[in-house]
Amino acid sequence: MREYNFDGLVGPTHNYAGLSPGNLASQSHVGESSHPREAALQGLEKMRFVSGLGVGQAVLPPQPRPSLRALRTLGFTGTDEEVITRAAREAEHLLRLTSSASSMWTANAATVAPSSDTADGRVHLTPANLSQMFHRALEADTTHAVLRAIFADEKHFAVHAPLPPGSHFADEGAANHTRLATPGHAGVHLLAWGRSAWQDVAGPKRFPARQTLEASQALARLHQLDARTVLFPQQHPEGIDAGAFHTDVLAVGNERFLMLHELAFVDHPGLLQVLREKLGPDFRAVVASSAELPPKDAVKAYPFNSQVLTLPDGTMAIVAPIESRETPAARGFLERVVAEDTPVKAVHYLDVRQSMNNGGGPACLRQRVWLTDTERRAIHADVFYTPALHESLAAWVRRHYRDVLRPKDLQDPSLARETMTALDELTRILKLGSVYDFQQ
Repeated sequence: MREYNFDGLVGPTHNYAGLSPGNLASQSHVGESSHPREAALQGLEKMRFVSGLGVGQAVLPPQPRPSLRALRTLGFTGTDEEVITRAAREAEHLLRLTSSASSMWTANAATVAPSSDTADGRVHLTPANLSQMFHRALEADTTHAVLRAIFADEKHFAVHAPLPPGSHFADEGAANHTRLATPGHAGVHLLAWGRSAWQDVAGPKRFPARQTLEASQALARLHQLDARTVLFPQQHPEGIDAGAFHTDVLAVGNERFLMLHELAFVDHPGLLQVLREKLGPDFRAVVASSAELPPKDAVKAYPFNSQVLTLPDGTMAIVAPIESRETPAARGFLERVVAEDTPVKAVHYLDVRQSMNNGGGPACLRQRVWLTDTERRAIHADVFYTPALHESLAAWVRRHYRDVLRPKDLQDPSLARETMTALDELTRILKLGSVYDFQQ
């Protein structure tokens, strides 16, 4: 198998609306002007860099925003322009919610299990319902359509419908999923959760816990994972209250390596002991204490919301946001990871500030998918990174994206038309077919 990082293209309505309680970066930049063109090009440069390391790279398209379908469901009628004008006049907050470009963070798009781990020998993908927050719940149907278009061959892929909506099965996707593996041992899946719909467990006091235990358990069943290879660690309530709204804010793993903050999980020593038993002596873990890396610095700099990648020579490298280099405690921790007996031999710092300002680091922007060569050949959409595709997408961004987007610009009906024109062209570039509701 080879890992492919499916990065989300930043959408034309990339903006800072501050829609996510618990996401401190999102809250702290609310109302500021954003730069959609710069954001999309930063994302493409990250894809270029990762591909240049010899790692598999692919792309996922953004979603139509504002969601005119959602606005019409909420009672706004008329032409597209009339719907937006009326929403801006009568319920501006709904226009902001339906204009969110948060689908760029494809770590939340789905949870994926490779064919080596599933009972039927297929790759299993389940789009996240993201039901905890309205502006994200809008993504599930389009994500499902996009994944079905890309992973269309049912001989090799099983694309499930999102879990039922509602608080009981709130699913936030791979941002709470980590797969670990060592030679000679079965892959182990950590499906973390922050609250339970049925069990009485201590939870955070300041910010909401998003993923439920019941959703994580359902994903393990849907993906036909061996119960002996699945663990359900609880996110630490103090970590959530510190701003770790998803597991990947305080923990990241890759194959035989896991790095985490002591506030990532409840009873992290017990979890690590179980992992050593299941994965054997090749497993390595590095834990940051709150004294070494204060939670506020971890949330500000996102050293754990980085990509840990296996390179062609078998060593690993970390791709971290530039904020981690600029924050002494975060930089010191990452330097310790490299200096110790771990597979990680290098740290690379990339500029993804437009995403970071809204609460998403390098790991937020990618969905990890493991594919065999046969499975890779079964995908006919033009979504795998090449220099030619990069140039095509960069030119597409420059043609269609605005340089600056101010909060009031969301009220401009022409922005929706610009977005639909851009996305219609994009589906032809990526050979996806008609995956958007406005194309039906």
